Amino acid sequence: MAMTTQPASARPLPQGKVSYEEFLQWLDEDTWAEWVDGEVHIMSPVSGEHQMVVIYLAALLTNYVSTQQIGTVLGEPFQMKSGPDLPGRSPDIVFVSAGRTHLIRRHFLEGAADLVVEVISPESRARDRGDKYYEYEQAGVREYWIVDPDRKQVEFHVLTPQGMYHPAFVGSEGEYHSTAVEGFWIRVEWLWRRPPMQEVLKAWGWF
Repeated sequence: MAMTTQPASARPLPQGKVSYEEFLQWLDEDTWAEWVDGEVHIMSPVSGEHQMVVIYLAALLTNYVSTQQIGTVLGEPFQMKSGPDLPGRSPDIVFVSAGRTHLIRRHFLEGAADLVVEVISPESRARDRGDKYYEYEQAGVREYWIVDPDRKQVEFHVLTPQGMYHPAFVGSEGEYHSTAVEGFWIRVEWLWRRPPMQEVLKAWGWF
């Protein structure tokens, strides 16, 4: 997701540094923002392709997770405060397993998600592969997917027992089987081709 320090609307930003609690009080459903080192960063608009990839992947995950009853899928602008000393981020998609849904508060996830997906833009590429990569690793997010619609490439990073990310798969096509979402797998090319849901369900062997 792209980010700017200037608001996209006439709504004024909080003055000076604010606590995360003050940030949540200021935030509303129409404002997409993140909290980093006490400062508010407004998210800038994204491309149509970016949004279509997010919607399609979120639909696949939600369909699978709800049918299997293994957790909850949430998306931007829902907040994730992955650790006490870490920023408050607004990932494109998060998955929280059934045993950890008690971490879901009214306006934010208090702790690390099992899976985080960021669909990047040219402006956010360095941040998603840099700051957020290390934040999610430090927080213990089990899987981090970086989806690049412009390059039609996905990076799947899996947390090792040593607490470091290992690139499990990188590519534009091929199958990836998730370790964080039990039994879930996708063909990477689905994100660019976006076939009807019936085709995916058939590939999953559901009918």
